[in-house]
Amino acid sequence: MERRNFLGLVGGAAGTAMVSPRAQAQAARAESSDFLWGTAGAAYQVEGGNVASDLWVMEHVEPPLFADPSGDACDVYHRFDEDIAMAAALGFNTHRFGIEWARIEPERGQISHASLAYYRRVLQSCRRHGMKAVVTLSHFTVPRWVAASGGFTDPANVEAFAAHCARVTEAMGELIDVAATFNEPNLATVVRWSGLSEKYRPYIEAAQKAAGMAQNAPAWSSPMLAGERQYDGILAAHAQAIAAMRGAGARFPIGLTLAIPDDRAAGGDDRGLRRKQSEVLDRWLAAPGDFVGIQTYTGGEVGADSDIPPPVGTELTQMGYAFTPNAVEGAIRLVASRTDQPLYVTENGVATEDDRRRIAYIEGAIAGVERCRADGIDLRGYIHWSLLDNWEWVAGYRPKFGLVAVEPKTFRRLPKPSAKFLGAIARRGGLA
Repeated sequence: MERRNFLGLVGGAAGTAMVSPRAQAQAARAESSDFLWGTAGAAYQVEGGNVASDLWVMEHVEPPLFADPSGDACDVYHRFDEDIAMAAALGFNTHRFGIEWARIEPERGQISHASLAYYRRVLQSCRRHGMKAVVTLSHFTVPRWVAASGGFTDPANVEAFAAHCARVTEAMGELIDVAATFNEPNLATVVRWSGLSEKYRPYIEAAQKAAGMAQNAPAWSSPMLAGERQYDGILAAHAQAIAAMRGAGARFPIGLTLAIPDDRAAGGDDRGLRRKQSEVLDRWLAAPGDFVGIQTYTGGEVGADSDIPPPVGTELTQMGYAFTPNAVEGAIRLVASRTDQPLYVTENGVATEDDRRRIAYIEGAIAGVERCRADGIDLRGYIHWSLLDNWEWVAGYRPKFGLVAVEPKTFRRLPKPSAKFLGAIARRGGLA
C-alpha cells in the first residue's frame, strides 16, 4: 500500500489513535513489500557485441577515447537468466536493464524480430524469478544510423525513437513494471560544472570527427558525447515516446533518470549552487512523466561558476569522486523539494577494489534512504549500481562498481561480500 493511501485511511481526528500497533506494523510491512530493491546494468556495458551501436564505432577509431574496447563485456547477452536468478537468490526483488535500440533496429526501418523476442525472454526471466523489471530504452547509446544524421538534432530520429518505444511496448509491455526513456540526459550539464568538459572537448571532438569519417557521415554526433546541444531533441523525443507508449497500451510508469550530485555552497555563498541546481534539474523536472529516477554517486562544494575540487586528503573512489555515502539522501531531499512526482533511486554505488568500503558506502546510503522514507518522501525504490563489474565507458574495465566480480575470459560470476550484505538488507526490507 502506498504511504499516502495508508495515511489517508488512518488519518483524521481519531483515526490514528484507533489503529493498533499490530495493525500499524502490518501496514508498514505491506508498504515495504512494494518497495523496489534492485541492482542495475546497462545493455551496452554488460551484453557484449553491440556492433550496431554508435559507441561501437566510437570505440574503434583513432585517436582512441576509451581505455578499453567493450568487446564481449560481461556476456550478459547469453547469461541473463543466470544473472537474474543470482540476483533473486541474493534477496533482490527488482532487475534494471537496458533494451538496446540498435539490436532491435540495426538499420533505419529494419526491425529485428529476433531481438524483440530476446528482450521478451529477459523480461520473462524476471517474472519467472519473482523480479520486477525496470527497463531503460536509451542508456547513452543509439543505433549508428541515428548518430550518422546528427543524433537527436535530426527530427527524424526523434520520431524514430518514439516509434521504437511504441514497438517495445507492443511487443512486451505487459511484462514491464517501470520504464525510463533516457538515462541521465542531463549529464552534460553536471560534467560542465565539474570543469571536465573544457578539458576533454578537443579529444571528444576529434573522436566524433573520426567516427564521421569512418562512416562517411559528416553530421555524425553520438548523443552521449555531444554535450548540451542534444537537449532540445532529447526532450522532444522523451515527450513523443511517452505519448507513443501510452498509445501502444503502456500501463506502467514512465519517466527519466537524472544525474544528481549532492552539492553544497562553497564559502557560504549559494548563488552558484542555486544556479547549478537550476541548470541541472529544471528543464528535466518540467518534462512529462510519472516519476523521477535519481542517480547519485557523490557530492561536493560548488563555487560561483564551477565545482570546487575535493580537499587534499579526501577519500576518493576509482572514479575520482569523493567517498560520500550520504550523498544519495541529499539528492533525494533536493528532488523531493522541487517536484511532487514519485521518486526512485535508480543508480547509487561506489567504484572501489576494497569491498569493505563498498559495504560501508551501502550502509551509509541505505540509512539515508530510510530517513527519507521515514519523513514521508514518496520514494519507491533503491536500485544499486551495479550488479556486475562491467565496462565503464571511457574508463574501460578498471572501475569496479559491481557487487559481483566477473572473470574476464570465463565470465564466471563471483559474488562479493557486499552482494550478500545488500541482498540481506533487501530481503529484510531495510537495515534492521
